[in-house]
Amino acid sequence: MADTQQVDDSKPDDGKQAARAERKAARLAKEIGAFAREHGGAEGQIAYLGQKGARIVLVGEDGGWGDLVAPTHAVALSAVEKSGITVHEDFDGDFAAKVRTGPYEWTRMAGIQLGGPKNA
Repeated sequence: MADTQQVDDSKPDDGKQAARAERKAARLAKEIGAFAREHGGAEGQIAYLGQKGARIVLVGEDGGWGDLVAPTHAVALSAVEKSGITVHEDFDGDFAAKVRTGPYEWTRMAGIQLGGPKNA
């Protein structure tokens, strides 16, 4: 009969990492909730950033927008679930049409290409 032994491959700090991820998700959810209250509600989309994590793009009912970065896609998903906002798979169609840009965005992004004022 072969002698087998059960090996525990889990790292001793896995519990700490899970707790840290849970705290980060709770903080992000709180920030998402604050954004939603300030903008009359919000919807979001999670974009993968590679090793840097995931970006949570938020669009308020008033057209205001912003984003938050989570260390992992799982933390981002947990944060939006805790906040209770609607999450879209893609940033297109009716969801993208809700975004309202102002002079700052035009100056920073499209303004330069369209002959707008240079960023100072």
